[in-house]
Amino acid sequence: MKLKLIGTAVLTATIALGMAGQAQADEFPTKPLTLVVGFAAGGSTDIQARVLANVLEEELGQPVSVVNQPGAGGAVSLTRLMNNQDEGHTFVYAGTNGTLTFAPHAHDTDFTLDDFRYVASITTVQHAIVTGENRPFGDSWEDLVEYARENPGTSYATQHALDRLVIEYIMEQEGLDLRIVPTSGGGGMAPLILSGDVDFGYSGGTHSGYAETGEMPVLLSMDSERLFAFPDAPTVMEAGYDLDTSDFRVVVVPKNTPDAHVERLAEALEAATQDERFIEITEERILMPVHFRGEEEATEMLYAQSDNYRELLERMGGVPEDD
Repeated sequence: MKLKLIGTAVLTATIALGMAGQAQADEFPTKPLTLVVGFAAGGSTDIQARVLANVLEEELGQPVSVVNQPGAGGAVSLTRLMNNQDEGHTFVYAGTNGTLTFAPHAHDTDFTLDDFRYVASITTVQHAIVTGENRPFGDSWEDLVEYARENPGTSYATQHALDRLVIEYIMEQEGLDLRIVPTSGGGGMAPLILSGDVDFGYSGGTHSGYAETGEMPVLLSMDSERLFAFPDAPTVMEAGYDLDTSDFRVVVVPKNTPDAHVERLAEALEAATQDERFIEITEERILMPVHFRGEEEATEMLYAQSDNYRELLERMGGVPEDD
């Protein structure tokens, strides 16, 4: 009888602990949350993240503070997240998935795609190849390619290793001899394009600010679909290049984050994509479409693109070096 009572007590305690653990998971979040942006304040990722934080506060019932941790194209924030132990109370809003899918293959990073969970993707990023007004090839990609074949040394403004790899691939496919001009982000690219000092270049989103004026026509969409604000420009694939250069903003948590926490965050993020404030800042101000994809779909997309970039790097012999 005594043994039976002890066994019953142990079973009761085990059930109680299990219920307590489940209750704790159900109550997530149990403290304020931190939304980390891997870029400096004032950019489109940061602007969007601050509105997202306000919506999430209401959905989750806890304060959500935004912290900027810029560096290495977002890699610094992800490196720090790897060692975070608060099970989803801190998460990174990654402004570009290339940091996760391209950088680990191209550079020495402290993380790989396997080191995190991907709660959801909520925005499609609008990367593009752009030009300026009154160019001799107009605003047609086909006409640009023909012009560049006839005019060796046609100039291209590059911003980072990934877009440089893409243009090197296109040069090889089309037999072009371009002059590559390195620039420091959209702020460095825009004056060169607008002034005519460079013929065309990569834009991570700067072109959206010129959608109404037409000063920066889009030649090619680097998304898998045509761009939200520039539907006339063909995609990379439509132009005949076997490349998956699509990009989306994804919420990232440490690998050890419990399922219940991920599910609760995903619910709140899906609600945010239906909130007028988030839609307005995303679709009307920064001109990016709102598009919710849950953990499974977002993760599949990331791994597929990671394989694509690994194969591209192998095909091209690694990251191009500056001349």
